[in-house]
Amino acid sequence: MSATDVSARATSGRATQSRNESPTAGSDKVVTVVSHIVLTIWSIIVILPLLWVFLSSWKTTREIFDSPFALPQTWSFDNYVGAWTDSGIGKYMLNSVIVVGCSLVLVMILGAAAAYTLARFTFFGSQIVYYLILAGLTFPIFLAIVPLFFVLKNLGLLNTLPGLIATYVAFAFPFTVFFLYPFFRGLPSEIAEAAELDGAGEWRTFFQVMLPMARPGIVAIAIFNFLGLWNQFLLPVALNTNEDNYVLSQGMARFASQAGYAVDFGQLFAAVVITIVPVLAVYIFTQRQLQGSLSQGTMK
Repeated sequence: MSATDVSARATSGRATQSRNESPTAGSDKVVTVVSHIVLTIWSIIVILPLLWVFLSSWKTTREIFDSPFALPQTWSFDNYVGAWTDSGIGKYMLNSVIVVGCSLVLVMILGAAAAYTLARFTFFGSQIVYYLILAGLTFPIFLAIVPLFFVLKNLGLLNTLPGLIATYVAFAFPFTVFFLYPFFRGLPSEIAEAAELDGAGEWRTFFQVMLPMARPGIVAIAIFNFLGLWNQFLLPVALNTNEDNYVLSQGMARFASQAGYAVDFGQLFAAVVITIVPVLAVYIFTQRQLQGSLSQGTMK
């Protein structure tokens, strides 16, 4: 076969390959363009209301009603200072940080330990225990309000922050176990066996070896739990009527309704911004962790 024939066949093969790949490449471009358009529209829908709330937080009530979409005439922190001190948002924020922070730490430790035990060890009734925990996901919160009220009252925890913490942990626990179970289930058992051969006990193997390997799942479920607990409204309203122990969601509801039609909307929007800031901060500082993969955790 001559060099000319080889070159002709190679050229023909490349042409055939390009013809076969062109429809796929074209469809990929269409999907990319459509997805970018959809994401752009969704971003606008999400960002514009947030931007309007932020701008309104610098205005007076009169400015908000006279020119709702205009820039503030003066950029002053009076609304934020008033929302933090006069309206008690600072106190409610502190209560929320205490309740959500303690609940998050407890539910992550207990949930991770339970998920690891159920995923890595086989014992009598382990599957029954797992399915009983999952049954908690199907139980609506509003059906448990009345029993919870009397349980906390009998324990002396009604209208207290420890009572809210215990309730938050109980309701976040099933989803935490459900989410982390497949992460621990998919971890290679050889690494745990190697740690045991090196003299590590079960607790040390769990905290220093297996738990870091499941870091992407830990971070993801921590974010989900934080958002759910931070925005919780029904449980604190029903189980915490002591104003000194109000969390942020209760404080916002009280702030919006205490003055009827004489609400200072500038302070109200400033309080909304203060409420949103912790959630945005948590996402900004943890978004890189969400991009990690299970294989990266294993390599470490």
